[in-house]
Amino acid sequence: MIRIGTAGWAIRREHGEAFPGAGSHLARYAGRLNAVEINSSFYRPHRAATYARWARETPADFAFAVKMPRAITHEARLKDVGEALRRFLGECGALGSKLGCILVQLPPSLALEAATAETFFADLRALYPGKAACEPRHASWFTLEAEGLFRRYRFARVAADPIPKAVPEDAARPGGFDGFAYWRLHGSPRIYYSNYDRAFLEALPLKDSDWCIFDNTALGHATANALALPAQRHAG
Repeated sequence: MIRIGTAGWAIRREHGEAFPGAGSHLARYAGRLNAVEINSSFYRPHRAATYARWARETPADFAFAVKMPRAITHEARLKDVGEALRRFLGECGALGSKLGCILVQLPPSLALEAATAETFFADLRALYPGKAACEPRHASWFTLEAEGLFRRYRFARVAADPIPKAVPEDAARPGGFDGFAYWRLHGSPRIYYSNYDRAFLEALPLKDSDWCIFDNTALGHATANALALPAQRHAG
């Protein structure tokens, strides 16, 4: 199954008819798309009971990607975060089988420190065996050394659009662990705002088990783009 969704599940008024039915926005969203990325976890913690409620509101084959808190990635910068990881995974672990992926987005200023990264990856893997993806935004993470770490700890390196400044063009393609790919499409050329045309969407080289998340949410294009992908890609 290819996982297709958006960053968050808000349903704008102009998309209301595309998500029929009763219930919460999440329940209606999950009637059309099979995945969502939770970004709010980056800014603040959610109680385990909240994650459990979200799991109950969605179909059995639905999956959530959960963004790791900035307290771990941006403030602690991956150092000495064992307790914070346990707390975060204890919370989002309440999603149960619907916890489909952990997303780790790194700040643009964070260069690769191999020892720190290895400790972080090892600590995470000791607590969580499932899918994990990393979106680095510093050039030092696009090296053979970084690729080795990603592969050793089964981290997919995010394929991002547009690619951050000062990183290689490889950032636009999946990397790291090759068991699945995680595409984060932020909107190009204007990040968060721009729409993707049909030709771009149909050219995406999505494979079984991949994730494709649209983050161009500012004007609602994320929802339209996710729904516009060829229908067979939504089939489970």
